[in-house]
Amino acid sequence: MNLFANIPAGVDGESFTTLFAHANAKIERIVSHSHQSPPGFWYDQTDDEWVIMLRGNATVEFADGEIVELNSGDYLTIPRHVKHRVARTSAETMWLAVNVK
Repeated sequence: MNLFANIPAGVDGESFTTLFAHANAKIERIVSHSHQSPPGFWYDQTDDEWVIMLRGNATVEFADGEIVELNSGDYLTIPRHVKHRVARTSAETMWLAVNVK
């Protein structure tokens, strides 16, 4: 298995691939292609989430006004129920997301 293999081509928005799932945790590879959350949309997740930027860059915006720029190698912890959105990603951005209950 290789994290950089079988990347979906020509997908608008984002594609999610579950790499590991357990009752209390899930690890996903997310590939974003010049993606942004719809206007007015906020993620409000029931799990804590830790993300690391593997390739490309992105801007994550929080409902409280905080803006976080992520580049390759940068990581971020988003506690459950902290509203956030993807403001933008580069042409081919790859994230690794770990969600924990």
